Amino acid sequence: MKLERVLPFARSLLKNAVSPGDIVVDATLGNGHDTLFLAQLVGDNGRVYGFDIQEEAIQNTRDRLETHELANRVTLFKQGHETVMNVIPPVHHGKVTGAIFNLGYLPGGDKDIVTRPKTTLLAMNQLLEMLAPEGIIILVIYHGHREGAVERDYLLRYVENLDQNYVHVLRYQFMNGINNPPFIIALEKR
Repeated sequence: MKLERVLPFARSLLKNAVSPGDIVVDATLGNGHDTLFLAQLVGDNGRVYGFDIQEEAIQNTRDRLETHELANRVTLFKQGHETVMNVIPPVHHGKVTGAIFNLGYLPGGDKDIVTRPKTTLLAMNQLLEMLAPEGIIILVIYHGHREGAVERDYLLRYVENLDQNYVHVLRYQFMNGINNPPFIIALEKR
């Protein structure tokens, strides 16, 4: 297949936006795959801030980072991503070049613990303020479950009305996939 799949496309966007020494955010740690990728992108002088409310996600991410000897580049918070503005040092506000959300539930975890539109929108708005010009926020939307479909609808309504003079909004999706495959919303601050 010549078309880039959704998750590799998300990483391509991040790779284009993030340079060594940058400040980035993984808003939903999950099992730590994106956190590790971001830690590799920012290099020795960058910083990754990661958020999750589940201890299992924190531990999975910590283990993955330690295996690759990159834990020193990452600060993990066992709290919701809607607290991003309060915990990332003000010196880094306006300097975040990339952020990613994988919305839904922790793969292999408790499927009753899911992301919610209210907190996702709060976090996204805070991150938009904290982004550097041309910084990117990526939302990977898993909408194959009831709560995921609700969150999808809230987010789509919201991003479709963002001022194009403030942020560019991209939707990347395979239209004929079965079982509601995930898709991406990417926001690039102007």
